[in-house]
Amino acid sequence: MTSIPAATTHNQRHAVIFDCDGTLADSEPLARAAWESVLGNYGHRITDADAETVVGLDYPRVHHYYAQRFAGLPDHLTLWPQLREMMLDLIDKSLLPFDDAVSCARELAAAGVPIAVASSSPRVRLDATLEKLGLTGLFPITTAGDEVAHGKPAPDIFLKTAAALGVPATSCVVVEDSPSGIRAGHAAGMPVIAVHRADTLPPPTFDLAEIAVDALHISQFEQMLALPAHRPRSAHVEELTHD
Repeated sequence: MTSIPAATTHNQRHAVIFDCDGTLADSEPLARAAWESVLGNYGHRITDADAETVVGLDYPRVHHYYAQRFAGLPDHLTLWPQLREMMLDLIDKSLLPFDDAVSCARELAAAGVPIAVASSSPRVRLDATLEKLGLTGLFPITTAGDEVAHGKPAPDIFLKTAAALGVPATSCVVVEDSPSGIRAGHAAGMPVIAVHRADTLPPPTFDLAEIAVDALHISQFEQMLALPAHRPRSAHVEELTHD
């Protein structure tokens, strides 16, 4: 196994927080399919631009976006049961992991590096995803999008996850695939490894990430875990209005 630098001093990064959808799990196409199906029931069709805009956002923000786009959409509480059932069915039938990310997470855990998941997905979807992929026992700490007041791109979810890990926020490295997630990690003062999946926005959009890669490898974490933890947290990012 690749050697990983030990966290022997307070000025080294020594914990890793993974995003889930699009990072650990190839679930973004499933989320789009679920939204397409549910919105289709109301006579609406989404575009590639729509799908790209909502990648990485929590459910209330995604609903807010579509409610602004399409007149007559039910409120987010009314629509949620329909979307939840469609999403859980697709997860059960079709979800696949990103093996590069899962392999890195397993190697980090085996080396004693604290790891966690911070996902914009509601708890029910996050748990179903990790269970389907056999990852429930790998991450001792998981935080869902409906467990923080402000979702990505606000830093709340990463700050909450760092606190649950029992480490300073500045000791964490974030792994993300979406611009909103990268912005959230940056706002929390955490360096970000941005992984560019085939169905996400191109690397030039990852201007706030320290590293942008096409696939994850343990050597990237070795590099990031050796970074000095001195970058201050940035000002709170702007919020989208909730329904």
